[in-house]
Amino acid sequence: MKDEDGRVIYIGKASTLPDRVGSYFIPSADLGPRKQPMLDVVADFDVIECETEWEALLTENRLIKDIRPRFNVLLTDDKTFPYLVVTLRDDFPGVFITRNPGDPAYRGAKILGPFTSVGALRESIQLLQRVFKYRTCTLDIKADDPKNRFFRPCLLYTIGQCTAPCADKIEREPYREDIKRFIRFLQSKRSVMVRELTKDMQEASKALEFERAATLRDQLQALERLDDRGSIDQHWQPETDLLTYIDPAKGLASLQRVLKLDSPIRCVEGIDIAHLQGGETVGSKVCFVDGKPFKNEYRRFRITSATNDDYLSIREVVSRRYREAGQGQELYPDVILIDGGLGQLHAALEAFEPLDVQPPMVISLAKKEELIYVQDRAEPIKLGRENPGLRLCQMVRDEAHRFAQHYHHLLRKKKTLDSDEPRT
Repeated sequence: MKDEDGRVIYIGKASTLPDRVGSYFIPSADLGPRKQPMLDVVADFDVIECETEWEALLTENRLIKDIRPRFNVLLTDDKTFPYLVVTLRDDFPGVFITRNPGDPAYRGAKILGPFTSVGALRESIQLLQRVFKYRTCTLDIKADDPKNRFFRPCLLYTIGQCTAPCADKIEREPYREDIKRFIRFLQSKRSVMVRELTKDMQEASKALEFERAATLRDQLQALERLDDRGSIDQHWQPETDLLTYIDPAKGLASLQRVLKLDSPIRCVEGIDIAHLQGGETVGSKVCFVDGKPFKNEYRRFRITSATNDDYLSIREVVSRRYREAGQGQELYPDVILIDGGLGQLHAALEAFEPLDVQPPMVISLAKKEELIYVQDRAEPIKLGRENPGLRLCQMVRDEAHRFAQHYHHLLRKKKTLDSDEPRT
């Protein structure tokens, strides 16, 4: 829902859109003190169609967190959907459910998700543990540790739900084969197990064992809901999937040294452009404060001065974003980072030239070579791939890229849907 100025004021999802929207405008509708005033300012509607219910749920969550409409109450916090993590770097990989896949403990792990139902995920993992017998504990188990022989396994081994690698009950290779089969199972359609559960449920129902049939039904539904998930490559939750984890303080200190700045860096803003052959060209501005995303200062720009020209688009975004700062009416961020190479940096600097107040530091970061171009320096800076300052810049650039691409895809989808509508 939008107001008369085109600002998004509320985001929601519905399987039957007319019923959902109509429920807001019936005379007896009571939306509560927070949402009731919304009806007086709604002026327009935008619709985005999704293929599945889980995609609609993830899209709603992403849009609310990015745009932060004034009348949305739910999903505005930093709580995220859960992921399933398999720690493949361990001798005996564990299986865990987490909302923070970027945790250093999960570096190098296989990550699936996000899943839309944590309850169904937990029930499925408990059910599948009976088949694949993986561990869910946080023990640090080494394959060659002689102390394992004297370790007493937990109750899961006794009831047949874990092969107890902690107590040398299984060797490394057979255990890892079980884990490989588990991952293949999750990435398949799981048709064999679904058929077996369906058959057992029907047999229990015919035998009037209704409690067992209900349990099997719940397990079947939980397994089927494993498909209600996105992919980490789709970046539904970028605040959780920054897998190149760094200590923000170390990243900022390292970047300060690299750029030879006198004052500590607190605020970094990143700018990127997105389009497809000049169509639906948009820009984005993201903000990191103390090395972490600060969503309240994210901004999106629909480019009007250019189509298939990144340089002109960058000039427009820079001019619109920093007009007040250039007039001395607000402060610049400590560092402005442009996604691109030397050409993109020069385009940004040209936009700053006519302004009365100049920014303290403007840089650009080129993909592939990962070179940092800096204003007033002839040669780019090449840092090691593990340098905290470079990795912080990569995080800012990648988040600006994601935010721009997200807006671009929304506009493309909306344009496609509008063009598919029948002409009357």
